Amino acid sequence: MASAPQANLPLFYNDLMPLNTRDHAGWHARGTGKAPWLSTQHAIPLTAEEFPQAGRHYPIVFASGDNPVPLALMGLNEGVNVFVDAEGNVAPTVYLPAYARRYPFMLAKLNPQSEELSLCFDPTSGLVGEFDEGGPLFDGAEPTDTTKGILQFCEQFEQAGQRTQAFIDEIKKHNLLMEGEAAIQQPGIEQPFIYRGFQMIDQEKLREVRGDVLRGWAQSGLLPLLYAHIFSLDLMSVIFGLQAEQGKAPTPAIAPVPAL
Repeated sequence: MASAPQANLPLFYNDLMPLNTRDHAGWHARGTGKAPWLSTQHAIPLTAEEFPQAGRHYPIVFASGDNPVPLALMGLNEGVNVFVDAEGNVAPTVYLPAYARRYPFMLAKLNPQSEELSLCFDPTSGLVGEFDEGGPLFDGAEPTDTTKGILQFCEQFEQAGQRTQAFIDEIKKHNLLMEGEAAIQQPGIEQPFIYRGFQMIDQEKLREVRGDVLRGWAQSGLLPLLYAHIFSLDLMSVIFGLQAEQGKAPTPAIAPVPAL
């Protein structure tokens, strides 16, 4: 998975600045039909509740290691996104993960000793500043509807993140994750392209789940999320085909292993 320029900042963010009336009283936030920050990112964090929608467009996998964050694979190779071109134009029908839609804003702790989260933004994004386009962020000392809407979306994202962590904790508790591998055979090429470096649900272990646990998962909605992930893996070959159509497929001599 690609990393932000600074290790302590999340993907996409180059800097973070807390939004406040003192410094940003006359500032605006403008929308854009483009997402250049996405064009070279192949793996985008995903919340569990997005699985049903996201799984119709691209494979859903889990990051390797002790923190198996769900990831939407918008490309299979590092630096490749088949749904966003170099200028940041997003394919009109594709589902865009909430993680990408909240940029350049996010909630963050300003004080490590406090649990309080503040609305912050990336000042390098070009989407927030002292320009006339877009919606004003403040009306005097009060946040505008634009800011309230941004804050509400970020709060909902944080809540979805907490539910996603509970989902991850549950599948780890039952040891359902395994190291993943996808082999894609292309016509006229003897050796298949092998992709590793991600985790997926172990379907054999899932079939062994019985009784109250399985019933509880069905009632809570966790079980449909697991199957949304499993069904989405069939899209690996579709994404590979899109890479080939766009001239972004790996060369046959190299067996690519994306670092997710």
